[in-house]
Amino acid sequence: MISSRRAFHPHSLAIPPSKASASSPNSPCPLRLLWVLCVNVFLLSFFSSSARAQNLENPLRSIDDEITAFSFGPNDAIAFSVYHKLKTKRYDLEHDDIWVEDARGHRHRLLEGQKYTRGNQLFSYLTDSIRWSPNGRDLLVQLLTTTVDDSGNATNTVQTLLFDESGHEVKIDKGDSFILDSSNAAFLPDNNTIAYLSQAVPTLPLLSIKTTRLSSGSVPSPYEGRTFRDVVWLPGMNFAVAVEQDHSMSGPPRLQYLDVLSDSDKELATLDSYEGGLAVSPDRTKAAYFIDREVLEIRSLTHPNQLARVRVGLGVYRWTPDGSRIFLKRAPEKKSGDIVWFPVPALTAVAPNKEIPVAQPTPVPVLHGLSFREFSISDDGRLFGVVVPGKRNLLVFPLPH
Repeated sequence: MISSRRAFHPHSLAIPPSKASASSPNSPCPLRLLWVLCVNVFLLSFFSSSARAQNLENPLRSIDDEITAFSFGPNDAIAFSVYHKLKTKRYDLEHDDIWVEDARGHRHRLLEGQKYTRGNQLFSYLTDSIRWSPNGRDLLVQLLTTTVDDSGNATNTVQTLLFDESGHEVKIDKGDSFILDSSNAAFLPDNNTIAYLSQAVPTLPLLSIKTTRLSSGSVPSPYEGRTFRDVVWLPGMNFAVAVEQDHSMSGPPRLQYLDVLSDSDKELATLDSYEGGLAVSPDRTKAAYFIDREVLEIRSLTHPNQLARVRVGLGVYRWTPDGSRIFLKRAPEKKSGDIVWFPVPALTAVAPNKEIPVAQPTPVPVLHGLSFREFSISDDGRLFGVVVPGKRNLLVFPLPH
């Protein structure tokens, strides 16, 4: 995220015209030229019709900035970050601006990136995600940060920055307004306690559960010493669903139901494997996760022996608020891909040691099958936001059906 301004930039090189374009005895014959012309006309017609289809979508709202992250909030507000480059004598730094826009299009800036500093250290950051507090008054902004010391050594970390809705930084125990080495931070229902994850083993994808309070600071974790692959905080509850894994990653991953503030937990299932993407349905009755790069497993949390498997391909997905459908972007985080949806299948009881069938649903394309960099669904299920590749503008539509 910090690039030296003296660095070589390959994209600045011009590509010379191809020598094959010059006339020569080996030039294509007229029939071949006619065939190429027909193909080009077809492609032009195809892409023009796709562009027209996209224009016909008529978004409910659009934010014409270079969006790096966004989140739907209460009363149709949208919190979002905008890419901003800050130049110094030696480096090009990234310092996102952070904004909130209400339903009428009125916006105010929470953070002006070029004015945000951390002491005398060189500091660069990109916004990775934004999450609202349950009461809609505070925001947790996850930053991917890089700091450079006097010797030029760079350190990359993940941190969480705290704001209130008016743009003031929220202090923890009257101290800092950020949480170092923290990811996936969320307010618990009291709007005071923040649960988050911290890297447990530097070389492995293992995480520790931590908590802190705005009023008093860090709270001892009841799960100290235990490591997890993924954790989902359940809205409106002091509970979480997690995939636990031992320090050496030699044992099988286990699906757990955890009380975040006490050591009360319940093992739901031992998983055959785990690739990532844990998410819980809005009604808190089902959990889904990829067991490999192709298959998504959906399991009941109340009857863990009831499950279903669907072959949809690894990607980023969201449940609809009624839990009946899953929207999937068929690409990794922050990469562009098409978006589809498929119905959540019925879950059936599976006996131990029995082969589990894998269904292959017919995905329904969203927004004409065009590619998008990021997407989200509002909590009430009315709004569907997408970030367009290239310019990275934010477009908001009604949720597709």
